[in-house]
Amino acid sequence: MLTYLLHLQVLSLWFIFFVENVMITAMVLLSGRLLHKAPYSYTGREWGICMLTNILNTVVTYAGFWMWKNSIIHIAINISWMIIIDFLILFLAMDLFMFIFHYVIHKTFLFKMVHQLHHQSIDPAPIDLFVLHPIETIAFGSLWLILLMLYPFNIYAMIIYLVVNVIFGMVGHLGIEPLPRKIRDLPVIKYLGTSTFHHNHHLDVEHNFGFYTSIWDRLLKTHK
Repeated sequence: MLTYLLHLQVLSLWFIFFVENVMITAMVLLSGRLLHKAPYSYTGREWGICMLTNILNTVVTYAGFWMWKNSIIHIAINISWMIIIDFLILFLAMDLFMFIFHYVIHKTFLFKMVHQLHHQSIDPAPIDLFVLHPIETIAFGSLWLILLMLYPFNIYAMIIYLVVNVIFGMVGHLGIEPLPRKIRDLPVIKYLGTSTFHHNHHLDVEHNFGFYTSIWDRLLKTHK
């Protein structure tokens, strides 16, 4: 697929990457509705911001492709046990990077300037995953690209991570908790960022800054 993309015109690449991001958004909204078992009500403003986020995510996608094409980013394509290791590194490293960024924007002037837009939703819905200030969208995308510049991650680990990233984002903004309490209290699950974990962050902006895990919140005593 990567080799095929190398032979396409720039406009074709932009179109493919835009469609890819729109399809991801559509799957998140549809899956959220199925899990919620009731329709959500979205405003025209939310749809507009969501579309802008898709456009900016397309910019990030193209930037990543351009960086790979120009050997700024290197990608491994072999199938081996390193796929698991690379995925775990991506998962934990991005969780840490995003926690730091998220914590900083909450504790500085950036909250009112940038992040308050996302927090206008007290009871989040799936579309809120894409209701972000443009600066925030580009910042999160930049963290991803910077990490890819540091190490030649396996392409399959990257794909698995991106799928997991979307799932966590959708679950965090369901507005309901799909997991029973018994499952959420299991040894490993209790350290993950469940729907309740992120919903509590929308209710109380001083706690639960993590994304995929609650590890960093527990260490900094911001877990609730």
